[in-house]
Amino acid sequence: MKLNFKKTGEGEPLIILHGLFGSADNWFSIARDLGKSYTLYLVDQRNHGDSPQSEDWDYEVMAEDIAELMKDEGLASAYLMGHSMGGKTAMFFALKYPEKVRKLIVADIAPRQYPVHHQTILEGLNAIKLEDLKSRKEADDLLSKYISDSGIRQFLLKSLGRDQDGNFIWKINLPVITAKIENVGEALDFDGTFVKSTLFMGGANSNYINEGDKADIDHFFPDHKIIHLKNAGHWLHAEQPEAVIQTVKAFLG
Repeated sequence: MKLNFKKTGEGEPLIILHGLFGSADNWFSIARDLGKSYTLYLVDQRNHGDSPQSEDWDYEVMAEDIAELMKDEGLASAYLMGHSMGGKTAMFFALKYPEKVRKLIVADIAPRQYPVHHQTILEGLNAIKLEDLKSRKEADDLLSKYISDSGIRQFLLKSLGRDQDGNFIWKINLPVITAKIENVGEALDFDGTFVKSTLFMGGANSNYINEGDKADIDHFFPDHKIIHLKNAGHWLHAEQPEAVIQTVKAFLG
């Protein structure tokens, strides 16, 4: 699959993968700074953003998408960073293609299995009937019945776009994501390890990376460091962008 991506900056290549319901746009503000030091590839993963949609949606195929992108761009290897779902994609890719990854950064996710916890979000998104929708405000009002946090609603509604005729569409593949949401939470199932330097960067106010995850991390990524950024939750790059930027720069060197 030919993924949509934005290439910006100059220097050694750094591929960045967004999380569930997100897109490459989520990293644009951080890219302005990191692009001074690295050539960034800000990627829309399949079924998200402006990348193609497919019935196939799991970490195996998402990792293969990155391999195809690197081949098309002539990248023998690159730094790789992923957040949440993107972090799982990045971990899977690093384990399968260790020679293609120089260093790995995993943002607020661990290799373990996570129970499905997006049911309310999916209920809210599926409650928006696009054929009857008149405005983005109407979509926000409908979504507010399910999600009280306006910041989360605005994040989700970034995936609400229009087609060439002006009709509202979802940029995410909502039917497939709804049907296969359990795939996002799957644990890494892989024989082998990634022995190069790896950073697990969590949010201090998030429970996605905890003490109980250390055994799994040790197993798959023996040369790792775990840090938690102060005053940051799961969306650490939005909540503490400067801390993320400085942490990434210090780790990649």
